[in-house]
Amino acid sequence: MPNTLADWLTYLEKLHPKTIALGLERVAQVKQRLNLQPDFPVIVVGGTNGKGSVCAMLESILYAAGYRVGCYTSPHLLDYNERVRIAKQPVSDAELCASFAQIEQVRGDISLTYFEFGTLAAMQCFIGHRVDVAILEVGLGGRLDAVNAFDADCAVVASVDIDHVDYLGDTREKIAFEKAGIFRRGRVAICADSDVPQAIRTQAQQVGAELWCIGSEFGFARHEGQWDYRSKIGSRSAMPYPALRGAFQLNNASAALAALDALKDKLPVNMGVVRRGLVEVELAGRFQFVPGKPQLILDVAHNPHAARSLAQNLANLPPAKTYAVFAMLKDKDMDGVVRSLDAQIDVWLVAGIDAPRGATVAELSHVLQNAQVRGEVKPCASIADALHEASNRAGENDRITAFGSFYTVAEVMRARGMRGG
Repeated sequence: MPNTLADWLTYLEKLHPKTIALGLERVAQVKQRLNLQPDFPVIVVGGTNGKGSVCAMLESILYAAGYRVGCYTSPHLLDYNERVRIAKQPVSDAELCASFAQIEQVRGDISLTYFEFGTLAAMQCFIGHRVDVAILEVGLGGRLDAVNAFDADCAVVASVDIDHVDYLGDTREKIAFEKAGIFRRGRVAICADSDVPQAIRTQAQQVGAELWCIGSEFGFARHEGQWDYRSKIGSRSAMPYPALRGAFQLNNASAALAALDALKDKLPVNMGVVRRGLVEVELAGRFQFVPGKPQLILDVAHNPHAARSLAQNLANLPPAKTYAVFAMLKDKDMDGVVRSLDAQIDVWLVAGIDAPRGATVAELSHVLQNAQVRGEVKPCASIADALHEASNRAGENDRITAFGSFYTVAEVMRARGMRGG
């Protein structure tokens, strides 16, 4: 049996014939053998984009309220432990190894993917630590995702857009159907996408979930320097803007507050705690500003919806020459991302990603050429080289933006000696 966390992760990557294998049967069987039955509220958060931000805000507010919070998110940027946090601290290597060993012992001949193993290990850690609440971020879709082996006391869909078409379908309605698979009978289901797909409404009705949609059952109003939240439960006024920057963060913050409204009897939080949680929230790689000059912005945007959001956020900043450090996975909509950001980028410094699904420099350069981007395009040997080139060329009033993938942001963070999580 593997000894170190690194050994375990290598083992898990090779264990299952497919990297992604959607379906709940295998994970549910092993869950039963482990007797994983949480006796605390579980909040499940899905969505094409924004789910990481909703999880981070829920974690920050509930932690500020004094609850012992378990939070499971993916993917990680630098260290696997970032995925499993208790009281805002990553779980230790030793604890993850012990959980993996126990799962390995009971699974018998049932094959599990890397993500399924990780999901079961996270819940095992949360139960072992007797957390007060667990926040689980969906890995892919919802209906057949390993996280959905656990019943949500409140389910959140942050947004619905096109991504992962090979697994989830190629229309918003098909994707919405998959995401709504996390809804449960008699529980509140929250949709923070202002254009609610019909499939979300239909699924909620069929399952018997109580659906709250942004703009009707809850919503927000923006003001200079503050914002107001309202829901069918009540309102919270003069709130500070969340520490996470970006155009859609009030949608995400409202979704988090709606989830807290839905669970107010089990997890009461007061106004002061909500304010503190919003101000103290942290999430690497989401329109993240790195101190220093030239300005460096990190964003994991890797689909057109997220790229449009990044473009809007960049357009809201004071004008500056913008250098892109750009790398993507080839199974993503590379053309859609490039076209969404074309107007904001002056120089594209393009690199390949050294991973099985990584796009090569040649493939990305070809996409940029076909899109006839207005900016200069320069191929680079690696993401670190692209960052080095950008840093050398950019003046102190210019801007560098690294985006396209979690890999892109992680490599820039490594090159800068930053911490993840």
